[in-house]
Amino acid sequence: MTAHHLKLNPSKTELLFIPSTTGPHRDLAISFGNSLIAPTEDARSLGVILDGQLSFSAYIANLTRSCRFLLYNIRRIRPFLSKEATQLFVQSLFISRLDYCNSFLAGLPLRAIRPLQLVQNAAARLIFNLPKFTHVTPLLRSLHWLPVNDQI
Repeated sequence: MTAHHLKLNPSKTELLFIPSTTGPHRDLAISFGNSLIAPTEDARSLGVILDGQLSFSAYIANLTRSCRFLLYNIRRIRPFLSKEATQLFVQSLFISRLDYCNSFLAGLPLRAIRPLQLVQNAAARLIFNLPKFTHVTPLLRSLHWLPVNDQI
């Protein structure tokens, strides 16, 4: 690594051990310099939170939380925006975040992806400034958005 001028930061290094179902579950730790790196429950790589079972539940929860915060902030300025400006905000800030690394979510059950679909539905209702219980399928069609499960 030093030949390529790379340096490993032990305080930011995380070790994720993904055991096989038939293999032994052992505790392992790696000694690196003066520090000991022990396995963690989940590790972050390129903004995606990986866990030992590859369920991505922590990643989905974190993504849902950050998207809801974005929608909350856009909703606060929604009275001052047109429909087109709101759509531009949502597509640039929200949809790009929802689409980032969504190929990791392929093969997950629908119940795991449902929080992301609920957030996408809330974003569509925000664009059209409609109440919470409005049917969302026609809104998604008019925006040309696929449901989250079909995007993956």
